[in-house]
Amino acid sequence: MQAYELQHTTGSSSWSLVEKPQPQPGPGQALVRIHAVSLNYRDLIITRGTYPGLKLPLIPCSDGAGQVVAVGPGVTRVKPGDRVAPTFFQVWTDGERTPERVAHALGGSIPGVLSEYVCLDAEGLALLPDWLSYEEGATLPCAAVTAWNALVPQGGLKAGQTVLAQGTGGVSIFTLQFARLLGARVIITSSQDDKLQRAKQLGADGLINYCQTPDWEQAVLTLTGGQGVDHVLEVGGAGTLPRSVAATKAGGHIALIGLLTGAPGKPDTRATSSKHLRVISTYVGSREMFEDMLKAMSREKTRPVIDRVFPFAQAREALRHMESGGHFGKIVITV
Repeated sequence: MQAYELQHTTGSSSWSLVEKPQPQPGPGQALVRIHAVSLNYRDLIITRGTYPGLKLPLIPCSDGAGQVVAVGPGVTRVKPGDRVAPTFFQVWTDGERTPERVAHALGGSIPGVLSEYVCLDAEGLALLPDWLSYEEGATLPCAAVTAWNALVPQGGLKAGQTVLAQGTGGVSIFTLQFARLLGARVIITSSQDDKLQRAKQLGADGLINYCQTPDWEQAVLTLTGGQGVDHVLEVGGAGTLPRSVAATKAGGHIALIGLLTGAPGKPDTRATSSKHLRVISTYVGSREMFEDMLKAMSREKTRPVIDRVFPFAQAREALRHMESGGHFGKIVITV
């Protein structure tokens, strides 16, 4: 079978297409024929060698979707023919996040899914509804579950509240879709007006171009009558966190997710304490969260937003497209 392998960390060109023997499922495992894979910013920083815990060579990417073709001894949860997507953390099925449950992350601490066939933990698979394509299903395990966890299990989002989504990448667009699905208002930022207009079509209530408005936290306060938002999904990191704190209302919630500005953010405890903010690190989520998210999406057939689909042979081009920052929503590779 064919697979991509990260053999060295020299940037977006470091994926190598290799031939590998097709794996066979062991006890508790399922063999999945991968049909589609989606990219996350994490995949890009892994190629740069700045992600902890890597053991090379490594099959990259955490997010995929495919069909079960065989199961190992003792597997009853899935069967051949089932359409599935793997969970980001293969052994975090439910309950709270623990070091043990997040120690097995696809495409990082364990091999990923950018391959024709992958053996996965049968308990680490979510069944996809028929109305989602493989390409759509592949967008969900990391970005969508992260947004869902930040908004619902951690954030306790209520109808009528206001959410700030930063940018128009995968997590932020899922944030917009899920917040609207749950009856919340959404303010979204971008450096490009055309992306803001696309976000408006998806239901965004407030639009801020942060290049034209560098003090975008002041624009957030204006849009919320001086109060600030109830929830911020902070994907920028150290470069944006102080503005996020200023844009959040007293008693509000900030989900620490990303590091697009180069480093993870560490909030000023004096500022967060004075406003009684809940600042919580969000690290994807469990299979139970994935399944609850799919149930919510099924109510209105909420479809993921796919920016562009690349063929398997152009996987490196897909990664370079992510590196360019021009995407809106998710980038997908068909296998």
